[in-house]
Amino acid sequence: MPAFSFEALDAQGHTRKGLLEADSAKAARSLLRAQALVPLAVEPVRAGDAEGSGPRSSLWSRPVFSPTALAIWTRQLAGLVSSGLPLERALTALSDEADDERQRLLVAALRAEVNAGATFASALGQHPREFSEIYRAVIGAGEHSGNLGLVLDRLADDLEERQALRAKLVAAALYPAIVTVAALLIVLLLMGYVVPQVAGVFTGTKRALPTLTVVVMAISDAVRAHGLTLLGLLVLGGLAARWALAREAVRLRFDAAWLRLPVLGKLARGYNAARFASTLAMLAAAGVPILKALQAAADTLNNRALRADALDALVMVREGAPLASALAQKKRFPGLLPMFARLGEQTGQLAPMLQRAAVQLATEVQRRSVQLATVLEPVLIVAMGVVVLIIVLAVLQPIIQLNQFVK
Repeated sequence: MPAFSFEALDAQGHTRKGLLEADSAKAARSLLRAQALVPLAVEPVRAGDAEGSGPRSSLWSRPVFSPTALAIWTRQLAGLVSSGLPLERALTALSDEADDERQRLLVAALRAEVNAGATFASALGQHPREFSEIYRAVIGAGEHSGNLGLVLDRLADDLEERQALRAKLVAAALYPAIVTVAALLIVLLLMGYVVPQVAGVFTGTKRALPTLTVVVMAISDAVRAHGLTLLGLLVLGGLAARWALAREAVRLRFDAAWLRLPVLGKLARGYNAARFASTLAMLAAAGVPILKALQAAADTLNNRALRADALDALVMVREGAPLASALAQKKRFPGLLPMFARLGEQTGQLAPMLQRAAVQLATEVQRRSVQLATVLEPVLIVAMGVVVLIIVLAVLQPIIQLNQFVK
C-alpha cells in the first residue's frame, strides 16, 4: 500500500504533518477527514523523496543516515524483528519514532515497498546512497534463510565495531594534528610579523648582523614576498595529485608504495585486512555464497593494491583453490588472516575464525596507532620548541650584540 505525506489542520486550527498509508491520494484525504482533520496537502512518498530530487541535490545533500545513525537504526530494527514483530510493523514503529523528517520519509518509503510485496533487500535497493551493496546483500541473505533478526544483529555489531575502530584512529591522530597546525600558525606569525618588526630596528644600525639573524630575516622576507605564490603552488600541487590519483594505474602504484612504508604501511595493511575479514565473516555467517562474499568484501578495501590481491584470490577460489591458500599467496595481507582462514576451513567454523582474525587485526591497529601518536606528540612539541628557539635566538643575538657595543 502506498505511503503519503500530509499536512492538515485540526479542530483547533493547528497544523499537523505526518505519514499515512492509503490506496490513493483521494483515500488518504478521506482518512484525514475521518480523523476530523482538514487536508491541506497530500503527496505520495516516492523512493527518491528522502534523498533529494535530481542529480544536484544528490550531489550536494548529505545522506539521510550518518554511519552512527545507520548503526543505531539497524540495532533498533534488529531488536523489533527479533522480538517477533513483523517487519512491516517494525518499520511503522521506526517511522513513527523518527525525529528527522527525511528519516521518516525514507522509512515510510521502505514500508510502502514492503507492503506492496517487495522484499526488504529490494526495497533497500531503491536507496543505494543510503544502504551499501554489502548491507543489502546481508539483508537479502537473512531474508532467504529466515533469520532476519539474527542477521540484523550481526550487521549492527559490524557497523558499531567499524565506527568504534574509526573513532579510535581519529582520536589517536587528533592531538598530533592539532599540535602540527598550531606550530605552523605560530611559526608563520613569527616569520611574517614579529621578525620583520624586530629587523626594522636593526637595519639602521649599519652593523653586521649575526649569521643566524641574517638567515631568519631572509626566510622571513621570502615568506612575506612569495607566501601567496607558495600557497598557490601547494594548492595546485594538491589538485594535480588528486587528479593523478583518480587514475586507476597511478592510484594502484601509489597504494602499493604506501603499503611498503615502515609504520604507516603496517597500519594500512592491518586496517584494511580487519575490514576485509570482518565483512567476509559477516557475509559467510549470513549464508552468502563465498564467491559473492569475497567480491563484496574486496569492495570494502580502500587500498587498491590490496583490493587487486583480494580479487586475484577470488579468481583462485573460483578455480577451486581453498580460501586460505589463495590469501596466503598474497603477501600484502597480514599472515594472521590466511592462518585463521585455514583453521576455519579445517574445523568448519570459517565465519567465527574470520571474525577472530578481524578482532585481533583491529586490536593490533589500535595498539600501533596509539604508540605512534604517543611518540609523535613529544616529537612535534620538541620540534616546535626548536623552531621557536631558533627564531628567538635570531632576534636576541642583535640585541645582546648592541648592548655590548653600548657598554
